[in-house]
This record gives sequence, structure tokens and C-alpha cells, in this order.
Amino acid sequence: MAQVGVLALQGAFLEHERSFQRLGAGAVEVRRPHQLEDLDALVIPGGESTTISLLLDSYDLRQPILDMAKRGIPLWGTCAGMIMLAKGIEDERVRSLDLMDLNVVRNAFGRQVDSFETDLPVAALGGAPFRAIFIRAPIVGSAGEGVEVLARLPDGRIAAARQRGLLATAFHPELTEDNRFHQLFLDMVGR
Repeated sequence: MAQVGVLALQGAFLEHERSFQRLGAGAVEVRRPHQLEDLDALVIPGGESTTISLLLDSYDLRQPILDMAKRGIPLWGTCAGMIMLAKGIEDERVRSLDLMDLNVVRNAFGRQVDSFETDLPVAALGGAPFRAIFIRAPIVGSAGEGVEVLARLPDGRIAAARQRGLLATAFHPELTEDNRFHQLFLDMVGR
């Protein structure tokens, strides 16, 4: 059984835990560096990216997470977590992990009242479109050559992508009952 850590500094970490548990995976809340040991993967959930950036340093988590990525341990960032994985961010207040060849725009759709849901075709998931929930969401402005685009909005903007052992979604799969993105991540762990 895979042991997936979920960064539990803020944001929708409990919802991620429940999604992994429904799929039979172990889910561990991570708040300190020693809790990263023996994990098969890590999720950086949504929340507020400037706060997450500061808390990674306050809790001495930045370097251990970077070390995990160097060892090839899969990482998944949802919403603010996508921002934390990106190499390029259009906001100097956020110090990302600089791992994934994405340029990301924070709060690309506006304020909380501009949040929305939409159905996204995702070939990697098979079957029906995925109902994506965007809450003060970022969006990918551009992606490098090694990035596989998994989902686009109807206007063509990138909403989900994968690069080697890294997965990023601008939306919140954990807020739905559809566990296909969580299963996709577990499949990445199994490789």
C-alpha cells in the first residue's frame, strides 16, 4: 500500500487524505521534516501560495521536499500547490520549489466570487470529462517542452500537466467524489 504524504500546513489537506483512503492508500499529514521519511509520494494542496512559501521555510520543509523530488519521489500540487511546483511565477512574493517547467499566473480568474466549475476532457483519465472546481485558481501561462498537458480549458489555457514524477492541477480534484486524478497520481507512484 502506497504511503502518500499530504502537506498539512493549510488548505484542503483533509479532503486529499479522504480521497486517497477511498482508494486504499495510506495518507499521512506532513507538518515537520521527519514526517517526510518513508513516504512514497507527497501532495501540496491548495491554500494560499505566499503563506505556503513562508511556512515551508518556517518549518524547514523546503530542502527535504526538494530532496524527495531529486530522488524521483512523485509530487502533486493542486491549485496553490501547482504554484509551488512551478519554475516561473508572476508574483515575487512567492518563492516556489522551482521544479516543474511551468510559468503560472496566480489568481488568474479573479477573486473568490469568480470561482467556477467546468467539465474538462482528460484523455489520461479515460471516460467522462472531469468536473473541475476552480477556486481563486492559478493557470499555466506556458509550459516547457518536457511537460505533458493533461487538460485544457475551452479557451486553450492549460489546467493540468505532468512532467516526469510531477503532477500539477490548477483546480481541486479533492473537492469532488471523482477519484480519478488521485488514482492517476497513485499510478505515478507505482512506476
